[in-house]
Amino acid sequence: MSVITRFVLNHKLFVLAFWLALAVAGAFAAGPAAARLTTSFAMPGPATQADQAIAERYHVGVTDPVVPVVTLPAGQTVTSPGITTELTRVFSAVNRTVPGARVVDYASTSDPAFITKDGRSTFALVTIPRFNPMAGTNAPEEIGRAVRAAAPPGWQVGVTGIQALGDSQPRSGGVDVLAESMLGALGALVVLVYVFASFLAMLPLLIAGISILTTFLTVFGLTQVTGISQIVQFLIGLIGLGVAIDYSLLVVTRWREERAHGRDNRAAVEAAMDSAGRAVVFSGVTVAIGLLALVVLPVPFLRSAGLGGVLIPLISVVVAITLLPVLLDTVGPRLDWPRVRDENTASRGWTAWARITFRRKGLAASIGIVVLALLMIPALSLHVGEPRTSSLAQSGPAHDALTILTAGGVPSGVLTPIVVLTDGGQAGTVAHRLSGLPGVDGAVAPAAGGNRAAGTALVTVLPKEETSMPSGQDTVRAVRAAADGEAAILGVDGSGASTIDFVHGVYGSFPLMLSLIALATFLLLARAFRSLLLAAKAVVLNLASLGAAYGVMVLIWQFGYGSVTVWGIPATGSITMWVPIMVFAFLFGLSMDYEVFILARMREAFDTTRATGAAVVEGIGRTGKLVSSAALILVLSFLAMSTAPQTDLKILATGLGAGILVDATVIRCLLVPALVGLFGKFNWWLPGWAAKILRTKPSLLPAVPTTHPPHPATTSS
Repeated sequence: MSVITRFVLNHKLFVLAFWLALAVAGAFAAGPAAARLTTSFAMPGPATQADQAIAERYHVGVTDPVVPVVTLPAGQTVTSPGITTELTRVFSAVNRTVPGARVVDYASTSDPAFITKDGRSTFALVTIPRFNPMAGTNAPEEIGRAVRAAAPPGWQVGVTGIQALGDSQPRSGGVDVLAESMLGALGALVVLVYVFASFLAMLPLLIAGISILTTFLTVFGLTQVTGISQIVQFLIGLIGLGVAIDYSLLVVTRWREERAHGRDNRAAVEAAMDSAGRAVVFSGVTVAIGLLALVVLPVPFLRSAGLGGVLIPLISVVVAITLLPVLLDTVGPRLDWPRVRDENTASRGWTAWARITFRRKGLAASIGIVVLALLMIPALSLHVGEPRTSSLAQSGPAHDALTILTAGGVPSGVLTPIVVLTDGGQAGTVAHRLSGLPGVDGAVAPAAGGNRAAGTALVTVLPKEETSMPSGQDTVRAVRAAADGEAAILGVDGSGASTIDFVHGVYGSFPLMLSLIALATFLLLARAFRSLLLAAKAVVLNLASLGAAYGVMVLIWQFGYGSVTVWGIPATGSITMWVPIMVFAFLFGLSMDYEVFILARMREAFDTTRATGAAVVEGIGRTGKLVSSAALILVLSFLAMSTAPQTDLKILATGLGAGILVDATVIRCLLVPALVGLFGKFNWWLPGWAAKILRTKPSLLPAVPTTHPPHPATTSS
């Protein structure tokens, strides 16, 4: 680290010009990079194979349909003379508005499953050509206008469906994501002003901005040679703001501390980089490991997210260890004004807390373990799927149209139909067989509406329960079981089938991914801390923090304890299928930041004092304010993210915010000092054989471990 620091300090003009050029180029590349990101969420599996087979023959894949709902005037019913002809004309208007759309309705099937109990309302299932799920589609509005224009006077028309119930406003992308990140930085600025009480508060934001812009530039280059998922832009914005500020906080705080101890500015920069800079490197690599683990998953969009997401922590590290020391060496002293407080002594409050926690380590550890256990238990009930329709909208035209159907006895499962590709001559037989399966409300094989092509036919199965829910997925499994070995059935498709494949592919590989990450992280931290126990404890506590985040998501969203009160959204019944894996990728690395910051300082203090108590007090006293401030910045960012209109983003933000909050409080400020105190001298042990494998020097056990922390001389707030 000292070699790198001396090099950049001897070439300051070059370093400044280099990062300025990259930042400017990144600002211009952000928009084009976002435009080149892929929108495909497909993954290998039977549903994808069936979807490809359907797309080849029908030129449109399978998505959850748009559902126009027609209600006739009082005195008329769907089965009244002439109404079927009118319905055919009304719903055929869809194809003039959305060419290539596939339509299934009562007129083409004569199936009573498409009629409400009072006979006055009916609906159609309209499958539209593929659209960008990150940007939404205006097809529901277009289809609604077309059906209304074609409907006779007195007919009422509404439009519902998963897409219509969800928020159809375009999601952020490219420059918008960048702007949102900078907007989130305003909250970070308030915290940084409190931490530094000087103009130094601007430095972490500057480092974050340059890191994010440079990452967008790098991603733009990657998109020229491979597909990168749109999810990457959110990783860049959220993780970039978090880790870049974290790393800057650590380095700048240590630089101020070294200056307060009497070092001249250049020596203070070098000392800060030699200690805090090393911690930044280890921390950044750990964050990168968490994201790079996505590459082992058999899902293309997650693999590309891992590949693209790993760039932001690594680039943030490079900016922090090259540009930041140059800025501290040149303008740092002038920015450190007004100097309301200095870093000559540890925080009085955090030092007192560390001393109390160390002395009552058994009680502190017990409290922390109980709190974690209570938060983790609900995670055992986690169900991965998609939110039920009742949580997507509680008012509005789409909700009203769905209410007409459900009040009329039509189950909400019709919004997530199962589509079966069959031999054209056997479609009717297959539909009759599938209609008798448990959980099926009806199965139809219309000859019109774009449901026959190339000697094949599409059978639409209407489940009673939404296929994102456990009972609805049981229906999908029943259909698949019936199709297994049936020569007339060529494939089973639909969002429920895709969800089952996704869960199997991603979470079936989860133990492998978890093992790889845990092993890599353990080896990295064992070398960084020169301790087997500290590294193992860090991995275990990080996983416990993740479990607590999952538990909070289940309590708030799946069970609905708080979702109505805070967001006005009822229980979702499940957690969006990609959210848990993303929460893992985010939290495992981000929360490890705090572990590295604290334990690196404890290790440094122990190497000086050879006393565990002194190491705990010094480590918490010096990093407590840093960790809590960094966590607060991230929590504020995720709080802002939870105001997004999309329910899945609210769930993601809740999990991330809860994970960071639990990690920074229960884990780092309670369990870490308590457990270090309980394990005593064994915290610092690295036997010779392990040191040889890790290519570092061994750490022998101290002869007499200290049981009580010393009383520090002078402290400050």
